[in-house]
Amino acid sequence: MPTDTPQPAFVLIRPQMGENIGAAARAMWNFGLDRMRVVAPRDGWPSERAVAMASGAGRLLDEARLADDLEAALADCTHVYATTARPRELTKPVLTPEAAMTEAADRIAGGERVAVLFGPERAGMENADIALANSIVTVPVNPAFPSLNLAQAVLLMAYEWQRASVVAPARRLEGQRTEVASVEEVSALAAHYEARMEEAGFFFPAHKAEGMKLNLRNLWSRMPMTRADVQMLHGVMRQMVRWKERG
Repeated sequence: MPTDTPQPAFVLIRPQMGENIGAAARAMWNFGLDRMRVVAPRDGWPSERAVAMASGAGRLLDEARLADDLEAALADCTHVYATTARPRELTKPVLTPEAAMTEAADRIAGGERVAVLFGPERAGMENADIALANSIVTVPVNPAFPSLNLAQAVLLMAYEWQRASVVAPARRLEGQRTEVASVEEVSALAAHYEARMEEAGFFFPAHKAEGMKLNLRNLWSRMPMTRADVQMLHGVMRQMVRWKERG
């Protein structure tokens, strides 16, 4: 059974190769999408080649909705995005993938049923297909080579959907001991080093000492340290002092 996660339907229009359908299914499932619709596949349906290429995403093919024409595939949809890199004479809003999927997330949250169209591999969508869409999605690619294969286009749109619908930090720290050091802990580390370096005569000449200490504290604050890092650096300094005292 499809997941109950609100999401757009990805509609493959007259796909020509089973392998590309399977690769598209994998790309969708990489980002938690499982509402595939297939319109008039050239080599018939079901497709053994699609299943082989889909690998762990074969369920999407089993549950895909098959339609004879695009109008039937979109009958229950309220807003449709057509992905195409080619200029058309049809007047429609043109969005980037990011903007389109952000808008789609808002529409779906409001109860709308959204579809994203992907054209045949060789020539893309016909004007008759695009006429059924409300908006066009165009990727800012190399104008001298704008064509994406089917799975690439699906992957790109699925990724942008994930970004728009799932809150995830743009950057994070991973590992076993990732608790970030506090200002107080970093200040204590700086004071420890300053005290020992003062004893070693590092801050010379005297009239430059305050500036040198300021530069060192600025260095510590620029370093993205964890609590484990701070503890280790305290240990480094303590061990160096013990070694010197033993000598």
